Amino acid sequence: MESLVLIVHVLLAAAIIALVLLQQGKGAEAGASFGGGASQTVFGSQGTSSFLGRVTAVLAAALFVTSFALAVFAKDKANSVNDAGIPSAEVIESAAETPSEPELPALGESSAPAESDVPTAGQQ
Repeated sequence: MESLVLIVHVLLAAAIIALVLLQQGKGAEAGASFGGGASQTVFGSQGTSSFLGRVTAVLAAALFVTSFALAVFAKDKANSVNDAGIPSAEVIESAAETPSEPELPALGESSAPAESDVPTAGQQ
């Protein structure tokens, strides 16, 4: 069900983008008053502004509904993750506060220097 709502959501978003790009700007109406031939259009002499505006508003409302549905699905999924055995924040913080022993062994101190092939300043 979630994938179906997600597909519808993406299609609605693409449709809104297309409808916004199809709409004319406010400056385009001045050319129609000087014989632009707007009376012979499919949507009448008023133009497509009110039709495309209404369709855009309906698609925007549908996009809001699908966004809300996806948010509900995400909330349900987050609640089910908490039931999956993941420790809570308090458990993680208490484990981080306990001091642990150093993992590296301490170097043993010996009083006699180790023999080396490198000569010292006094030896030649």
